[in-house]
Amino acid sequence: MATGETFLVLGGGGMIGRQVVHEIARELKPRWVILCSLHQKEVREAIDFFRREFPYVRFLGFWGDVFIRAQWNVAERQTRMTRSRLLDSSEYRAALYDDLFGDLEDAYSRSQLVQLILEHKPDVVIDSINTATSISYQDIYAASDSAKKRFSAVAAELEGLNAPDGEAEEPDAANRAPPAQQRRMTELVCSAEQALDRLLISQSVPQLVRHVLLLNRAMSEAETRLYLKVGTTGTGGMGLNIPYTHSEDKPSVSLMSKTAIAFAHTGLMFLMARTPGGPVVKEIKPGAMVGYANITQRAIHERGKPVYVFTDRLEPLGAALTVHEPERDFERLGKLHMVVVDTGENGVFTGGEFEAITHLWQMEFITPEEIARQAVLEIKGSNTGHDVIAAIDGAVMNPTYRAGYLRHRALEDVARLEETTDTHSVALGQLGPPELGKLLWEAYLLKLQYVTLSAVMDESEEALACELYARVQSDDALRRTITSVGLPILTPDGCALMRGPLIRIPESPNVSTIPISLPNMEKWADKGWVDLRPKNMRRWQQRFQRMRRDSQRLKGRGSAAFVREAYLSDEILIGEVVAWIFNNEELGHRIK
Repeated sequence: MATGETFLVLGGGGMIGRQVVHEIARELKPRWVILCSLHQKEVREAIDFFRREFPYVRFLGFWGDVFIRAQWNVAERQTRMTRSRLLDSSEYRAALYDDLFGDLEDAYSRSQLVQLILEHKPDVVIDSINTATSISYQDIYAASDSAKKRFSAVAAELEGLNAPDGEAEEPDAANRAPPAQQRRMTELVCSAEQALDRLLISQSVPQLVRHVLLLNRAMSEAETRLYLKVGTTGTGGMGLNIPYTHSEDKPSVSLMSKTAIAFAHTGLMFLMARTPGGPVVKEIKPGAMVGYANITQRAIHERGKPVYVFTDRLEPLGAALTVHEPERDFERLGKLHMVVVDTGENGVFTGGEFEAITHLWQMEFITPEEIARQAVLEIKGSNTGHDVIAAIDGAVMNPTYRAGYLRHRALEDVARLEETTDTHSVALGQLGPPELGKLLWEAYLLKLQYVTLSAVMDESEEALACELYARVQSDDALRRTITSVGLPILTPDGCALMRGPLIRIPESPNVSTIPISLPNMEKWADKGWVDLRPKNMRRWQQRFQRMRRDSQRLKGRGSAAFVREAYLSDEILIGEVVAWIFNNEELGHRIK
């Protein structure tokens, strides 16, 4: 651990985040601490406090929602775009949808979180945002119910436009309906469209996946050395029988969703930790209620609004019960004040609630100071035993010697059966991406024609293209196998495709015809076409030259020769050749 580093603390104005900042400033002598939180008041209070406490540390504050576009985090409170305001506008809902399901590159350039990381280039990112709660409590269940009801209303209205005998009128029946009915139909369709928008952009898993992809790429570009997440179990360490929720009834599907997202997040961070070029990834996951920040007597608020004391009345029970009566029917006596224990992001509890939830064998509790100390120890490089990612690393079953031994036998059996049946067991295209199938078939054609790396390198790129093209033209079974699995063959002149009914690349789930342009054709050929053009043959020769060069360089080094860069045979073994490409051309390889 080096002093003088830059630390970016997400959620730094919260209960845990503030303690993490305190421990960092006290223990690690940072150069910069960028404290980020949702609310301006939290950031200003925290920054003022820390500047007085640690005058030798430079603090910088940011307030806003890091899960949305940077352009929406304006300084003026009146024009600031909260998520609820965004959801109220069809224009902004479309933008949220685009950021979630649209082009990843565009979303990356617009993301507030990405811009923060790229601007400050932190050495360490500490993420104490309660991500699982932020995502899962957008209430996909309520959104689903609303969308279902509104589309049912549209269906019922359409049914009313049918002919009296039950047969549908002509397609323009709705246009010939009375104006009042047309207005009603328009209102219902708009309402259903809005409900569908809310449902789609409230889905937890797509939000979480995109968040992790953007975060990992930004930290890789900023050369961040460590990402430490303060996560959650979702239930404070309790099980499915947890008797506490965030005010909804038990059992709480929202609370279970929070746990599901919390551990899905852990799974994605496990993958992030196994991704080359990124930071070291750690997670601390408190398994108890975290508290407390303060004990005070205050006015009570619920969902951002004050709770009032009202007069009451005696009401006899009848056939129905009205849950929400108009407040104007009751006299408002003033705001409700109560002594509470402030537990930060978990909310405020009365004395009775705090006593119950922290009792032995209930949720119990852990303090933010204890979490912060363990976080700083992990930042220093100590083994606290509380890093969840390290624990999963130690618990997963890894490749075995027995499986490696049997691999050789399996490949021998495949080759023997291929020869017996006169078929080609190369690639179906079902183990994606299509680039895998493309590379395997190209390597296979080179193997059939030339057998060795040396023979391929001895030919000109034009001769390679010409001879492989002649091979696929003359071998109907081979050619039809390739094209039938969705991999077209691009001719050496680049002007025609040999193809079957399906082409896997470009992907077009909702359209069947896509315009061709030269940049797109090059991209598609790289990703999923068997490319017989001379320039692709030159690329294969360059790969083989590098394989041979690295093999020669490592000769005589014993077991040290068995490294990712090495290909130790002159024979073209198609699976091993493609694995070498994946290992050495930034397509992805195992690091643990």
